[in-house]
Amino acid sequence: MKKYYLAIDIGASSGRHILGSVENGILCLEEIYRFDNGIKNENGALVWDTERLLYHVKNGIKRCAEIRKIPTTLAVDTWGVDYVLLDESNKEILPAISYRDGRTAEASKEVNKIIFQTELYERTGIQKQNFNTIYQLYCDKKSGKLKNAAHFLMMPEYLSFKLTGEIRNEYTNATTTNLVNAKEKEWDGYILDRLGLPKEIFSPLSLPGTSVGRFTESVRNEVGFDCEVVLCPSHDTASAVAACPVEKDSVYISSGTWSLIGTENAEPILTQEAMRANFTNEGGIEYRFRFLKNIMGMWIFQNIRNNLEKSLSYDEMMQMAFGSDFEERIDPNAPCFVAPDNMIEAVRTYLGKPYLPLCDALSSVYHSLAESYKKAIAEIERISGKRINSVHIVGGGSKDKYLNLLTSLYTGKKVYTGLTEATATGNILSQIMADRKISLDEARKIIRTTFEIKEAENEQIQRS
Repeated sequence: MKKYYLAIDIGASSGRHILGSVENGILCLEEIYRFDNGIKNENGALVWDTERLLYHVKNGIKRCAEIRKIPTTLAVDTWGVDYVLLDESNKEILPAISYRDGRTAEASKEVNKIIFQTELYERTGIQKQNFNTIYQLYCDKKSGKLKNAAHFLMMPEYLSFKLTGEIRNEYTNATTTNLVNAKEKEWDGYILDRLGLPKEIFSPLSLPGTSVGRFTESVRNEVGFDCEVVLCPSHDTASAVAACPVEKDSVYISSGTWSLIGTENAEPILTQEAMRANFTNEGGIEYRFRFLKNIMGMWIFQNIRNNLEKSLSYDEMMQMAFGSDFEERIDPNAPCFVAPDNMIEAVRTYLGKPYLPLCDALSSVYHSLAESYKKAIAEIERISGKRINSVHIVGGGSKDKYLNLLTSLYTGKKVYTGLTEATATGNILSQIMADRKISLDEARKIIRTTFEIKEAENEQIQRS
């Protein structure tokens, strides 16, 4: 009897349910449900609609019963840093505020006065970003939101809790909080005490492959079957990297809303040089470290397309950029691109060209992203001592042939693509690893056998 594994993979802009199975060493994937996701403005704050998220999670699970493909296990992954607090009765303390909300700007400065960034990096190895969970929780402390909190759950573990009634904190996603000790691989009690954050709300960290529990009776009745929920690398980038067939001399770019560019290490790099370059050491499967840098990625294109009311497809936008010779640069990570009212105007304002044609604005974004990849790879080589020869681009953004080509031209490295649903694939791989008791290296052999990995420079783009 064929075994199915269900990946519930939720990004900042969309979510999908993908069933996976293995036949003759080949991984078969089937998308059975997809939905839009996004933040909403509620009383002046940018928040996640947790009720709507749970609705779609369960609706996608119901689809398994409808098509008569019942999964052996399922796992949930989402973006990092965001969370839901529960009170003693396990009721949500809402709202669940998005990392894109601007509330943490001052909090990061206050935290830095209590714990210098140098000390924080030496303990956690996590890059400073104003939206990190550490600053969000400090805001909750100041506002009084933490007073009634009994449990802290990051978004995927919250959704798993709603399916099972069981509370777990997963390791890879927890590392994005800036509150996990990189060497001890557990919550850093020293940091929590210094900031006055209640240690009792944090459960001991569980590794990918850990069973959370089975569906509650109410969920079983609603979706039509029972299933075991397990932990995958619940930070979406951790799942994507788990699926990426990287070698010691290669880097990955998990290309989605963010471009996460980095290499896989056995130990964290906690040097001041790494901190100054703003690299992070996020946890990965099998305690591997993802030494990476966050670069604002397809988020910029997503917002430009939304500004155009989706009148252009991504391919049409790519063709417009390809036809432009404009190469002035922006800094993709500039604060003005985090959550602007109008991304097109934000690009024009940054460049000081209020009447810049759309094709040139798009060209600027393309060249700026490729150049930022080049700089990040040079930093990885310098800081880690590795000689990088190839780049593996995975995720939805890997379908952008022009960006792949520019990445090859700017970096001078061989660029490989072919794994578009990397996060869901890594999610499923982790479930297979737990079920079959196999290692990550063995699991990645399935990826190499299944997917056609192509070199980007061989891809052709026709000018329209």
